[in-house]
Amino acid sequence: MTLLGTFALWTGLLLGAWAMLVGFSGRWHAQPALAVSVTRATHAMFAVMLVASAALWKGLISHDFNIEYVASYTSRNLPDYFIVSAFWAGQKGSLLFWAVVLSGFSSAAQWLTSARYRALLPYVAAVTSGVVSFFIVVMLFASNPFERLPFTPPDGNGLNPQLQNIGMIIHPPMLYLGYISITIPFAFAIAALLSRRVDTGWLHAIRKWTIMSWLFLSIGIVLGMWWAYVELGWGGYWAWDPVENASLLPWLTMSAFLHSVMIQEKRGMLKRWNMALILGSFLLSIFGTFITRSGVIASVHSFTQSNVGYFFLAFLLIAGILGFTLLYTRWDRLEADVQLESMVSREAAFLFNNLLLVGIAFSVLWGTLFPILSEAVRGTKITVGPPFFNKVNVPLGLLLLMLTGIGPLIAWRKASTANLKRQFTWPVLTGLVAGIAMVATGSRDFYAVVAIALGAFTTGTLVQEFARGTRARHKMYGESWPMAFGQLVARNRRRYGGYIVHAGMVIMFVAFAGMAFKTEMEATLKPGETATLKSPYGHTYTFTHLGVSQFEQLNRVVTQASVQVSKDGKPVGVINSEKRQHFSEPAPGVRQKSFEPSTEVGIRSGLQEDLYIVYAGSVQGTEEAVYRFTINPLVLWVWMGGVVLVIGGLVTMWPGSAGAGVTRRAQAGYEVQLAGAGSAS
Repeated sequence: MTLLGTFALWTGLLLGAWAMLVGFSGRWHAQPALAVSVTRATHAMFAVMLVASAALWKGLISHDFNIEYVASYTSRNLPDYFIVSAFWAGQKGSLLFWAVVLSGFSSAAQWLTSARYRALLPYVAAVTSGVVSFFIVVMLFASNPFERLPFTPPDGNGLNPQLQNIGMIIHPPMLYLGYISITIPFAFAIAALLSRRVDTGWLHAIRKWTIMSWLFLSIGIVLGMWWAYVELGWGGYWAWDPVENASLLPWLTMSAFLHSVMIQEKRGMLKRWNMALILGSFLLSIFGTFITRSGVIASVHSFTQSNVGYFFLAFLLIAGILGFTLLYTRWDRLEADVQLESMVSREAAFLFNNLLLVGIAFSVLWGTLFPILSEAVRGTKITVGPPFFNKVNVPLGLLLLMLTGIGPLIAWRKASTANLKRQFTWPVLTGLVAGIAMVATGSRDFYAVVAIALGAFTTGTLVQEFARGTRARHKMYGESWPMAFGQLVARNRRRYGGYIVHAGMVIMFVAFAGMAFKTEMEATLKPGETATLKSPYGHTYTFTHLGVSQFEQLNRVVTQASVQVSKDGKPVGVINSEKRQHFSEPAPGVRQKSFEPSTEVGIRSGLQEDLYIVYAGSVQGTEEAVYRFTINPLVLWVWMGGVVLVIGGLVTMWPGSAGAGVTRRAQAGYEVQLAGAGSAS
């Protein structure tokens, strides 16, 4: 199977070379058969990459420890469902995963793209095949997943305990799917530049792909936050870790693109900007892969240091130089059709939104790269910590939240004074009331108060938009209120799906503000002893240490500490926190410790706050336990906001027509009614 896998990689490389050679040559313009051969090459490339993937799966499932990758990331006692995550747990497997998924996306793009954009497809195939070929080259010459050992060990090393979490079965592939699918919009952008077809056609061709990429990144980031919260035991969910930052960067630029592309489609503006955003997003996805695989920056998420980083750095530089050089040669063709007419317009709001998103991305990129740059210039690696990122990005994030509420309220081209007054009255009042209420209840953290007030303002905007749209449909068509609401969203999915996404972001921003009020303490307790901690909401929690027990579970020995929790004197239950020592069994009855002990946090979630208990260890092997007790406000709302955000993304990209039952005249009348209601659409 390893020979078959290696043969499949070489075959895929030859197919990719053919697709690039023919696609970039342009000879298919005069010979349609060549264009067909390029498309077939992408399909064949996907087929052989599936064969390579199956070969590695065979080794993982059968515990073929003669394969170096299998021996490094699995063991005989590893639960079967974690063998799935072993496929992408290591560098070699994740490279193969990237290549097989990208080849699948490349094949799907050739198959699903409308015939209207057929002239772009050979170029698209050439670009995607080139990227897949790069990953194949890395595997063949630097990080081969089918490399065999000179001997067969009796057992493998097993999977890192921190990866033996259900979230790690979903989080990495979601993030990879987000990274990988960015290649398709990038390929269409390059195809548009090469073919000089830089009108809005290429934007229509990539609409679903860009939303899908952004959606996968969103799911991957939120799941990564959840994993860090429940698995690492430090009490938070975002630490501005370099690999966390690497996933955030393309998400920010893709978010900017999804907003600015609407201006190009509606007004013919920001053509150069949108092209640059797509090119930059692709390069940032490769940059994220470089960060995780080069070893240049230490991270809990990164792979070990290897020469693979040099391959990615070279590819990053070459792709960046070629892409932006091509953009420069087509600069004149990307001139805007119209100019910005007023700073008080929806176009201006979207432009400021883009500047903030790109500004946040730049600050994150600068903070992430600063240790590398400082070491290169001064010879000393200076690490930039969370204080820098928070100081710069919290104010920018709050401005972004404010613009999220302002944008839908302003008309296109130029807003009138009457329009502004009508649109802003209720949202502004809602924000002011929320801010005053926060101060009146004793909140003194400036950023938290501002976040709550702006969250209320933006919520007022969204409620107003949905209410006016629903009222217009109810009046125009005589539909019931629930039917009018459902039809409003169903027939305007892009707009109202975007509003649902904004609602999810508002929920998350407000939940982030809750962390300003977290409280924590450490205590060393003997069985029967108690510790108390007051929550931000005025509740008093009492923690009574019950004792320490030890037992075996799956492939680990578990030391569990139990705490009885009372809230304001009333028992609420027992929370357990654990220390886990994983082991492998190279022979029956023979156990070997694998990895350092890991911590399993005890968490009790509620709508107001989370109780977060970490068992740090016992004193000299006795039942006297060392704990860290933390109360984290509003954490559950972070995950709920993420769910709402994903639902909005799904609504936005859900296929379908505007509905056969509505005539053009009725639909036009509805739009007039909606505009008259003050929606500024």
